[in-house]
Amino acid sequence: MKITVPATSANIGPGFDSVGVALSRYLTVEIIEPADGWFIEHDLDYVPHDKHNLLLKTALKIKSDLKPHRLNMVSDIPLARGLGSSSSVIVAGIELANQLGDLNLSNEEKLQLATDIEGHPDNVAPAIFGNLVISSYVNKRVSAVVSDFPECSFLAFIPKYELRTSDSRGVLPNQMSYKKAVAASSIANVAVAALLKGDLETAGKAIEADMFHEQYRQKLIREFYSIKQLGHKHGAYATYLSGAGPTIMVLISKDKLSELSEAIQALNFDGDLTELTVDTQGIVVSLD
Repeated sequence: MKITVPATSANIGPGFDSVGVALSRYLTVEIIEPADGWFIEHDLDYVPHDKHNLLLKTALKIKSDLKPHRLNMVSDIPLARGLGSSSSVIVAGIELANQLGDLNLSNEEKLQLATDIEGHPDNVAPAIFGNLVISSYVNKRVSAVVSDFPECSFLAFIPKYELRTSDSRGVLPNQMSYKKAVAASSIANVAVAALLKGDLETAGKAIEADMFHEQYRQKLIREFYSIKQLGHKHGAYATYLSGAGPTIMVLISKDKLSELSEAIQALNFDGDLTELTVDTQGIVVSLD
């Protein structure tokens, strides 16, 4: 049995802690065979192979008496880059418990469990449902709306360095004035409405007008300003920080993608530049 979970790009400008999209990089967990103790085969640096692994910590939190198995875990979602690496593991852990424990959880139940563990739903929701998901988590209850993402290319610049979410959150203000909060939330409303309508021109302007987090975090990602400027020059809809960063995501029409890619590559930044597509399935369990 295999469990496959997509990467995610969250926040999307002003959709702070609430808007995310599933993308075409994946974590795969294969359940190989029962064993005397838990063991996860993988080639990830500094990641435990035993029950201290986040995958198993999550699964055993959901159901503590699961029978131990030998597992194989493969991921092309880079760690601490703003592409939902930890969220994908949490979602996979819940599904592992669901499968081995015969829990028959609905996607809505998985989302509630994942959000309780993660603390916010912006990454875990699209990892479960696929597509674009707008969600909220208030008084320990989660709500989510799933929609298609408008047709465009996602061009991701993934720096070689990591940026921990805790460090990225550390630069954010502790409070915001009522007037500024109203303005920030109105921008977010327009961004979401435009995405749902398929109007990327309007959505892009609102995404880049975020007042919640990007203006504080941009200084942590030295490549951001240069890539954003090239995005403007080459007609991109928007450039934003994926999750807590440092991955920089550019939304652009397919016909303009190659020219922008060449321009960014000419900057010779140390990182990977890759096109991603929207994953429309979310978590998948297969028996092969």
